[in-house]
Amino acid sequence: MKLKICGMKYQDNIEHVASLQPDYLGFIFYEDTPRHFDTKIPEISNTIKKVGVFVNEEISTVIEKVNEFNLQAIQLHGEESPYYCSILRSTELFSDPEPIEIIKVFSIKDEFNFAALDPYENTCDYYLFDTKGKLPGGNGYRFDWSLLNNYPSTKPFFLSGGIGLDQVDDIKKFKESEAYKYCYALDVNSKFEKEPGLKNISILREFINKLNDKKTMNYNVDEKGYYGEFGGAFIPEMLYPNVEELRQNYLKVMAEPDFQKEFNQLLKDYVGRPSPLYFAKRLSEKYNAKIYLKREDLNHTGAHKINNTIGQILMAKRLGKKRIIAETGAGQHGVATATVCALMGLECIVYMGEIDIARQAPNVARMKMLGAKVIPALSGSRTLKDATNEAIRDWINNPVNTHYIIGSAIGPHPYPDMVTKFQSVVSEEIKWQLKEQEGRENPDYVVACIGGGSNAAGTYYHYLHEPDVGIIAVEAAGLGVDSGESAATSVLGKEGIIHGCKTLLMQTKDGQITEPYSISAGLDYPGVGPMHAHLCKTGRAEFMSITDSEAMNAGLELCKLEGIIPAIESSHALAIFEQKTFKPDDVVVVSLSGRGDKDLENYIDYFKI
Repeated sequence: MKLKICGMKYQDNIEHVASLQPDYLGFIFYEDTPRHFDTKIPEISNTIKKVGVFVNEEISTVIEKVNEFNLQAIQLHGEESPYYCSILRSTELFSDPEPIEIIKVFSIKDEFNFAALDPYENTCDYYLFDTKGKLPGGNGYRFDWSLLNNYPSTKPFFLSGGIGLDQVDDIKKFKESEAYKYCYALDVNSKFEKEPGLKNISILREFINKLNDKKTMNYNVDEKGYYGEFGGAFIPEMLYPNVEELRQNYLKVMAEPDFQKEFNQLLKDYVGRPSPLYFAKRLSEKYNAKIYLKREDLNHTGAHKINNTIGQILMAKRLGKKRIIAETGAGQHGVATATVCALMGLECIVYMGEIDIARQAPNVARMKMLGAKVIPALSGSRTLKDATNEAIRDWINNPVNTHYIIGSAIGPHPYPDMVTKFQSVVSEEIKWQLKEQEGRENPDYVVACIGGGSNAAGTYYHYLHEPDVGIIAVEAAGLGVDSGESAATSVLGKEGIIHGCKTLLMQTKDGQITEPYSISAGLDYPGVGPMHAHLCKTGRAEFMSITDSEAMNAGLELCKLEGIIPAIESSHALAIFEQKTFKPDDVVVVSLSGRGDKDLENYIDYFKI
């Protein structure tokens, strides 16, 4: 089944949508719609057919638009007669000698008289069935597809009307119906928009991936919250209502135009997005590759964490929550959470391991200045794992009015998927930024450090199903993988359950969680998010382990070569260039997930500065 994406309007967005390789792109030449197209069509693949959509337009105007925009198809959305259609089938009217495709639209509400099709059988190439609304097209509602089981023709048709991400299962069921035999293509529009005419690339990509039952591995979450065999929701009964409320609502809320508008506006005006994609010239010269740094360190609060906390605070408000809790290791997520709570006027409690409080004092001060209450975790290793435990205990005791903003791609479903979607803005930007700088959207490699894995999830998201893009995940080896002081989960971990999900987890033979260690507070975690466990288990990602000393030296090297002080977490990702050799023309994008001002004391102590 082919795919038509209609209602295109903005040039940059058209290029991004075209990169998904749909079969048709629709341009609406009807002035009484916010999706009216009145600019130029950028250069796109000639495998994508351009469709002009018209409503009761003069034939001369249709001919003019077809020739001006080099359209390959005409979609007629009004009361155009069979004779009108037959005139447009003449190749002599158009500059391109190839026959133009004629698509005649019929709107359906509660019933439909298929006899209306008879006069058009010999004058058009396809029918399109849409939902009848006040205005032609883009109304976001679905008609009863079972009516098409009475379809009497053999002419192929487009299926339209309110098709969105939530309809994937319905579409798969429709494939089993009698009507599917002649369903030529799906036509999608308003359900994939941030605003009229502006398509949401990440949701479109997810729709295409879910719709196409590819033989290749699926790396997205399934409807039960699993990435392959990892994920799920393993939670106390007391938390079930909270998690279930979130699961039932998060996709719907995220798709709401008002939510999208507010989220994107805050990312732009408050966070400072898009973050730059910086070509690191001197670093590239040293390692003989094209190295780009995705500068998440330049975001407000100094890291990628703010992308997720902005999204989750908006989600919490729409769910009526008045109190926010969070866990933090390096302190960046705690600062980001305290920041958005101050922005929205909500109570904020942050749990942080006692050891991390000592080694991340500047971030603790920031959280307190922003009005958050910082509570130390005094049990276990007194680091990130234990802070998470304390946050979950709080949530159990305050289930009604509290939202837990989890900072990483970990936790019970839907948290890993929700966090990943909020962070996917990172890879969405990389694609168009790299196209501007290198003339292509796909790098040869994307690289990110991994603790729980939110910055990595966002960096990888739009490349998960791009087999030509290598994914490199960098873990903290601490004092060495075999030292007993490490956080290299891919090497030391096995299947287990932690903080509400099944994943790879460092543990003893009897299932007791092993205490992790890293000089980096943000990577000092005994597991990885379930998506990353799936990437590891399937071999989609190459996992590398970097020691404290390797990371610290890589961080200092970036300071001296590029004038950028990275977070120690990010320094782990930078350290791979001493271990792995790339080709001179390889484009390698590294997520610089955070800035190093929070780690100055660690750098000072380590290098005796």
